[in-house]
Amino acid sequence: MKRKGAFLLLMMAVTILLTSCWSKKELTDLAIVAAMGVDKTKDGRYNLTYQIINPGNVAGGTQGSGGDIQNPPVTVYSASGNNIVETSRRASSRISRRLYYAHTNLVIVGESLAREEGIEVLMDAFDRDAEFRTTSTLVIANHSTAADLIKTLTPVDKIPANKVLKTLEFTERQWGENVKVSLQDVMKGLQSSKEETVVSGFRMVGNPKQARMLENLQESAPEATLRASGIAVLKQGKLVDWLYGKTARGTVWILDKIQGTAINVDWEGKKAAIAYKTVRQKTDVSAKVKDGHPHISIHARVEGDIGEMKIPIDITNTKVITKIEQSLRKEIKNELKEAIKHAQKNKTDILGFGEVVHRSRPNEWKKIKSEWSDVYFPNLDVDITVEAYIRRTGLRNKSFLSGVKENQE
Repeated sequence: MKRKGAFLLLMMAVTILLTSCWSKKELTDLAIVAAMGVDKTKDGRYNLTYQIINPGNVAGGTQGSGGDIQNPPVTVYSASGNNIVETSRRASSRISRRLYYAHTNLVIVGESLAREEGIEVLMDAFDRDAEFRTTSTLVIANHSTAADLIKTLTPVDKIPANKVLKTLEFTERQWGENVKVSLQDVMKGLQSSKEETVVSGFRMVGNPKQARMLENLQESAPEATLRASGIAVLKQGKLVDWLYGKTARGTVWILDKIQGTAINVDWEGKKAAIAYKTVRQKTDVSAKVKDGHPHISIHARVEGDIGEMKIPIDITNTKVITKIEQSLRKEIKNELKEAIKHAQKNKTDILGFGEVVHRSRPNEWKKIKSEWSDVYFPNLDVDITVEAYIRRTGLRNKSFLSGVKENQE
């Protein structure tokens, strides 16, 4: 009984001693940062721009019942300093609450900073902070500053950071010329043997002053908005190139990050006569080394559906389907070749060929690693094999134009 009494007394004492809110964070004391932009000032200091959520305005909208303009869903603050930590602390002189980074899902780096100094110097502060998420998405401002993107108010998505994140997510699924990457992904890429990686770009289209005004949200066609724009190529942490169009999509395809896209096929002299929608795709890259010379093989397989036809052809004919599939293979292969050619010309192995050689032939890689970027990669032989298949033709076999033509006859 004495032991039970002592045990109960101990438990009661522990319960009383541990009952406290030593790490409490009152919501009214926090400034929830949705996005953060990093630029470099003319005098060489860092300029941080914070997009802070106004919770009441997000819930209530941007207009009152009488149509009067209220406060925006976010408030933007800026501060400058010699490093990220100092700048963050300096911001406290302008913000009445403590900056809270646990919900910061977007980091934007200005193009001039990424090109001149690089982003490697920023990574330590993000990775070291226990509150900051390394799963946050990283974006590089394309022909713009990070501050301009952070300050832009966007319709539909009240919080501009969500506009950027959702746009990247859906364009990655539907089009394939952009990739959504996190701080963690970039850090891994820069620390790998290739020291090169890619990051999606975003730009502000329109008048920067108009983009910051609430009147911009009242237009059915806003004069200023944000849009995904290109893929940034980072080499040793610095921005060295931008990829657009088919070169960007070919790069994403080789990296096996294509989730969905549409491919146009020319037919009998008519441009983009057939639209093909991908459903499943897979890219495998392998390497071998013979007599000290590396060789890369790429095998891409894609399955999809016919999305649109502008010509009256009979797709119930297996020969016609086979011919379309051959055209698809040629088109995809040309995009992959273009991506490889561009990367080799700039001596930037963003395609990960060096990493493939490293994994499959580690002993040979040690011998060629020092000369990979300047000697081996630019002259690398690459074999490309593409398989493309049409699985479905939609809700109709014949094209609409075929039916029109038959009725006319």
